[in-house]
Amino acid sequence: MHELSFGTWIIHISSVVEWIFTIFVILKISKYKKYNLYFWLSLAMVPNLIGAMCAITWHIYDNQNELYGLVTLQGIFTFIGNSTLALASFTIFKKKETYE
Repeated sequence: MHELSFGTWIIHISSVVEWIFTIFVILKISKYKKYNLYFWLSLAMVPNLIGAMCAITWHIYDNQNELYGLVTLQGIFTFIGNSTLALASFTIFKKKETYE
């Protein structure tokens, strides 16, 4: 794991942990407050998490050429994740549900 500096590893790992925590917080809020659309927002965050895991896995194995397919998967999941997040956010905006 010599390809990345210690500081970069800290940022990578903390970002993934933060993303997982945020998914669970949004999911918990959606169930507690009955914000059904927020459930879909938390679900829309999962592809980006998968993409991040692909990137971290590739870095763990010192960016080996044999695992370069992970870079492609990371890009695909990032695209899917950004698209689903945009769709979920737009849906929440358009519904304009009134929350108490």
